Amino acid sequence: MKRSNTVQKSSFFKKKNRWDNISAYLFLSPALLGFTIFIAMPIIATFALCFFDYNIIQPPDFVGLDNFKEFFRDPNTPISFGNTFKFLVIFTPMHCILGLILAYAVYRIRHGRLRNVIRGIVYFPSIVTTASVAIIFVQMFATDTGFINYYVRQLGMNNIPWLTDSNLVYLTLAIFSFWKFIGTTFLYYFIGLNNVPESYYESASIDGANTFQIFTRITVPLITPTIFFVVVTNMIGVFQTFDEPSLITNGGPGTATRTVALQIYRTAFQSNQFGYGATFAFVLFLIIMVVTIIQYVGQKKWVVYDYE
Repeated sequence: MKRSNTVQKSSFFKKKNRWDNISAYLFLSPALLGFTIFIAMPIIATFALCFFDYNIIQPPDFVGLDNFKEFFRDPNTPISFGNTFKFLVIFTPMHCILGLILAYAVYRIRHGRLRNVIRGIVYFPSIVTTASVAIIFVQMFATDTGFINYYVRQLGMNNIPWLTDSNLVYLTLAIFSFWKFIGTTFLYYFIGLNNVPESYYESASIDGANTFQIFTRITVPLITPTIFFVVVTNMIGVFQTFDEPSLITNGGPGTATRTVALQIYRTAFQSNQFGYGATFAFVLFLIIMVVTIIQYVGQKKWVVYDYE
């Protein structure tokens, strides 16, 4: 009798475990389907397209490694990748460091209503369409007609070539990027700061720690998971920079702000060289993947997940 009951219980638990597994797969299936359709399949298709000459009108023509050979001979390759790395060096530290400082400053405001108002003001530009903001910035920083240079002239100085100087244009785009996108980084940090137990700050204050010591020795170490997430997502985003140079400078002056993403667009959709454009896209994907893997391996040395 006992053996019969044991067998029945074992059969019941096996069925339950089987149903739990089926339920898990059912809940995961929408995400897996979305990943397969919108991420995995495009990556595979892009890689396959690298070996073809394709312009939509005519059937794909297999060319082997010709696209990769042309990629390494093309003068646009070092230009576009070099410009992208310039954006990476400028934009990533700007967003990651200034975003943290801004979030911490707002977080330390004790007046709840004032803090909420400032938080809304900082985040608001992130929900405004990029194209409309770009139009405003172009009008603001236009060399002859922009109101920024109007006040520059009122001070007795010459017009500043914000958009036509190959060096100053990066400053202009940095201002645009900070105003438009800092809200998202700010929000990530602000959420991370809210997860730090207030008792840590109270204990540090009792021990006589000043604001800088609290920030560097308590706040920063305890939000390293958030910092890591922000750094990774920002770097991936900057590698794919397209909106700023496309809408504000059109890759100029000359080729000063032509990024890889903009080069992909021009090659594939303006020159109808989809196979060659896919080569740029796949190489960029490989670089992003390698950099991200390195970051994930390195984060074990500095990211603190358990601070209890």
